[in-house]
Amino acid sequence: MTDTGMRLSDSDRELVLAFQRNEITEHHIYTRLARTLKSGENRQLIEQIAADELRHYQFWREYTGQDMKPDRLKIGWFGLINRILGFTFGIKLMERGEEQAHGSYTEFTEVIHEAERIAQEEDEHEEALIALLDEQRLRYTGSIVLGLNDALVELTGALAGLTFALQNTQLIAMTGAITGIAAALSMGTSEYLSTKAEDTSREPVRAAIYTGIAYVATVVILILPYLLLKNYYACLACTMAAAILIIGLFNYYIAVAKDVPFKQRFVEMSGLSLGVAALSFGIGVLMRTVFGIDV
Repeated sequence: MTDTGMRLSDSDRELVLAFQRNEITEHHIYTRLARTLKSGENRQLIEQIAADELRHYQFWREYTGQDMKPDRLKIGWFGLINRILGFTFGIKLMERGEEQAHGSYTEFTEVIHEAERIAQEEDEHEEALIALLDEQRLRYTGSIVLGLNDALVELTGALAGLTFALQNTQLIAMTGAITGIAAALSMGTSEYLSTKAEDTSREPVRAAIYTGIAYVATVVILILPYLLLKNYYACLACTMAAAILIIGLFNYYIAVAKDVPFKQRFVEMSGLSLGVAALSFGIGVLMRTVFGIDV
């Protein structure tokens, strides 16, 4: 008896139906993604992968004789991610989620021998796709890291010191905003000059913009608690929590998009920011005591 003529057990049939739904869902995700890209090598590759996912769906359908509807929620979710965070992040995140499914294909070869070929094609898709992906925002990751890291380290430290030295939320917010915006302009200028001096494909103006925007966005998030709350210690706690959240989200993005370890980068950036904040808080205590400041 050939594979296509075999009768599946109930549990195997449910698994194959799950394979079907996964394949037709990925077909729609890749098809939508291809439409958002300009004509070129990347678009052609993604269109080919979308066609292969449809062929895989039809392969599994031969065993069930049943059509499956795609997961519309998943299609919408990855469509949103691709638009906001970029198609490289979206595709790599999706591929991470599908690693378990691809492993199931390999394990399923004892039931359906051709499942191994499907699993191999899925792996080839991922390798070919990741090799060709080249997205502007990832080329400027270094500029974004520079803006984020400097804002997190400098402003968390400054706000921690100002919190004890000034003990006035509005005054702290105003001082932090002035400090942050001035530093953002300075960092943007430095990134422009640095990139211009490098032998790189990055554009100096664009690099400066990415650095400046990352810095200003971080400044706004960090001083926001001081504009909304009255207790300055509560504000500081919220600012530190926001800093850790920013570090976590950004490092997760980089870990997925560029295939780098998450934990080490997260611990390093968090340690620097919190360490500088603690030291600055101590300096604020010292300055207030030495100069007898009472605001």
